[in-house]
Amino acid sequence: MTQKTVDSPSLPQTTVANSDNRLLVQFVLAATTILLCVILIIWGIHRVQVSDPYVHDVLASTGDLERGQQLFWQNCATCHGLEGTGEVGPDLQHVSERKSQVALIQQVISGKTPPMPQFQPNTQDMADLLVFLESL
Repeated sequence: MTQKTVDSPSLPQTTVANSDNRLLVQFVLAATTILLCVILIIWGIHRVQVSDPYVHDVLASTGDLERGQQLFWQNCATCHGLEGTGEVGPDLQHVSERKSQVALIQQVISGKTPPMPQFQPNTQDMADLLVFLESL
């Protein structure tokens, strides 16, 4: 009497497939964890920067474009040009696409990029200047 065997996946192939699935799940979980950590770090840095009272007050203020342009012409145009296209200083066209509002404020007030002097306008003037920089 002969016995017919039914084709079934062999145990080693099933084990390999399960192992591959576990590795894929572990990879996805690790990638998700890393992504969440990066997002939380960026969010935390932003929260710390915005918690600066000066930055907070500037961001809470409504800027005036014309006044911002006047401030730019008086304080910045010598190096950055009347339209922010760069002379001695860098081109500021579309600078708001490259830097956040907080980063722009800190760039202006820090004095950490010589030859740009440290410049700390009052909060309303900074809000006005920020609106102008965003319009470039």
